[in-house]
Amino acid sequence: MNDFAAIDFEIANGNLTSICSVGVVIVRDGEVVDTFYSLIQPEPNYYNYMNSRVHGLSSRDTDDAPLFPDVWAQIEPRIKGLPLVAHNKAFDERCLKAVMRCYGMDYPDYTFFCTLQASRRKMRNLPNHQLHVVAQACGYCMQHHHNALDDAKACAAIAMAIL
Repeated sequence: MNDFAAIDFEIANGNLTSICSVGVVIVRDGEVVDTFYSLIQPEPNYYNYMNSRVHGLSSRDTDDAPLFPDVWAQIEPRIKGLPLVAHNKAFDERCLKAVMRCYGMDYPDYTFFCTLQASRRKMRNLPNHQLHVVAQACGYCMQHHHNALDDAKACAAIAMAIL
């Protein structure tokens, strides 16, 4: 696959609508041509301890951040016509559908591919198929795991290697 958008969401709490950050990497002709990162004020707007512990974000980071529809207005033109790729697409796709439904936005039936599923099929010798493990096996060294942009970059690297 030469043209796609790798995407990653982090959430603030147990609600799939509580996206608090997004990272997007645009790949065209097998090359990264654009990246995008934004904090997002989550809906509902609270953080649970476990989520904050994973990604390091809290309300201090996002209380003044834009709402999802404003951020998506910046992402949508970048990804137009591209399939989306995520590591564990089931999570990211469910988050995207849930938050769009929450804000009354139309979901345009994006085509999603999953690097987690692909790595399980093609890289059976790995001890596990967590993002950082698969990324390293594909030659990408993650600097900030659970930062949405670094996760999207890792996903893009995996997709370019195995999809």
